[in-house]
Amino acid sequence: MANAAAKKTAVAAPSAERRPALAGRTISATSVKVEVMPPAERISLRAPEASVAALSKALGVTLPRKPKTSASKAGRTALWLGPDEWLVIDEAGNDPLADCAKVSALHSAVGISHRNIAISVTGVGAAATINAGCPQDLSLEAFPVGAASRTILGKTEIVLLRNASDTFRVECWRSFSDYVFTFLSEGSRDAAV
Repeated sequence: MANAAAKKTAVAAPSAERRPALAGRTISATSVKVEVMPPAERISLRAPEASVAALSKALGVTLPRKPKTSASKAGRTALWLGPDEWLVIDEAGNDPLADCAKVSALHSAVGISHRNIAISVTGVGAAATINAGCPQDLSLEAFPVGAASRTILGKTEIVLLRNASDTFRVECWRSFSDYVFTFLSEGSRDAAV
């Protein structure tokens, strides 16, 4: 009888499944599409000038040294955020944090893959959609393809990368992702042409 009672009270071990923030959310308007991008590996990298060459070699992409620039190679992108600061994004399934761990030159690399989320804004109304809440001049002359910067969207800090003339990657903290996605969705309706 005790054995039968034990079987009835046995409870399955709890399990947790991590779901991506905003999974599957997409908004399409007349001239723009806003959608959540697939997960990627990211690091926040800080390093002095003397360490840049060694880190660039280890990461397989040359760390940009000029403001508002980025560099990409083999699914990995490095965005200049400051004189000694970069955001490195790997969409090829590799680990940039592990690559930096092999470098003995002075640097600080912190994994932020689960902190950030990326939202793609594409179409002829992409710049107008972002400019609904971002004061930065997003004309091609001022913010050409490959340009990157830390800026704001509404009340939130974002990192913005222009991938093509009509395509932007918006990086934001996961905790602000619903706000950013909703803001961009509203902006896409306003930008419809």
